[in-house]
Amino acid sequence: MRILIAPDKFAGTMSAAEAADAVAAGWTRARPGDTTVTLPLADGGPGFTDVLAHALPAAARRIVTACDPLGRPVEADYLREGDTTYIESAATCGLHLLKRAERDPARATTYGLGLVMAHAIEHGARRLVIGLGGSATNDAGAGMLTALGHVLRDATGQPIPYGGNGLAAVATVDGHARTRGAAIVAATDVDSPLLGPHGATRVFGPQKGADERQLAVLEGAVGHFAAVVEDAFDLPGLATRPGAGAAGGLGFALFLLGGRRESGARLTCDAVGLDAAVAAADLVITGEGSFDAQSLRGKLAAEVASGAAAHGKPCLVLAGRSDLAEHPDLAGVHAVADHVGGAEAAMAAPVEGLTSLAEKVAREWHS
Repeated sequence: MRILIAPDKFAGTMSAAEAADAVAAGWTRARPGDTTVTLPLADGGPGFTDVLAHALPAAARRIVTACDPLGRPVEADYLREGDTTYIESAATCGLHLLKRAERDPARATTYGLGLVMAHAIEHGARRLVIGLGGSATNDAGAGMLTALGHVLRDATGQPIPYGGNGLAAVATVDGHARTRGAAIVAATDVDSPLLGPHGATRVFGPQKGADERQLAVLEGAVGHFAAVVEDAFDLPGLATRPGAGAAGGLGFALFLLGGRRESGARLTCDAVGLDAAVAAADLVITGEGSFDAQSLRGKLAAEVASGAAAHGKPCLVLAGRSDLAEHPDLAGVHAVADHVGGAEAAMAAPVEGLTSLAEKVAREWHS
């Protein structure tokens, strides 16, 4: 059998390439006669530019000094192919840049992403593809807009503070974004709206450090900000667009700049030639750290499963944890396997655990 192994990263533990190698090693232990082919993928979050770098060998990597979610200097890179630039928002806004005790969406800013975008534009980029996902921020892109030239002021005329809580103070929007007419693509990892029970704050705020009280404050602040800027830009309804809630509302801000949404998972799958690889395989294996309801809203594993189904190929999802094990049909997958030993074991020894899980699944698999 020919086994295509095409996972996402396992957030906080393994890159997509490390996860693919672990699955291949475990599968080969159990079924040495099978041929394994690894194809690491991304959905717009961490690993987005690394995956594209392999798929776009002519692309040049540029390094920029920007800032992390708390304003500290950080080195961020982007890819440039022709007049198109690929930027990973997590390089400046990522949750992985903060220690657990530092997570605070009330203060975290997307300003660093705006600096990277500005650098790319000033160096000739005419199209920006921004990978969204894995963020520590919940400021609806306000920091990014500020770095690009907009001035967000409170009722006294002073610039509002950075971070999610500062959004509650915005009264006016001045200035113009220095995008030089560049086209913008928001390559999102989810199709969530900005507000509501399925929005940026309520769904992703807890993992970024917000407690129940902060969630209510942030939701109100983001809602106020959205109302003010939609009115200022005369663009009503942007907050309800699919993808507006991606990366703590960065999708919303990119839509304000005239950006359009594409699935980050679909974009990377197309770039690496996933369709042809699936067609040549007998079995497809994908995976991510947590396979849950959010996986069905644009995440990588569901995209791979959909591609496998289109070719009539079985697809397995290996995950550190899963809430969908009893309902794999929801994602079009053949089976879901949780990490051997549970989520805690997955975090403690990720490579060894995923290798063991793949070996166990391979021994039980009946083609």
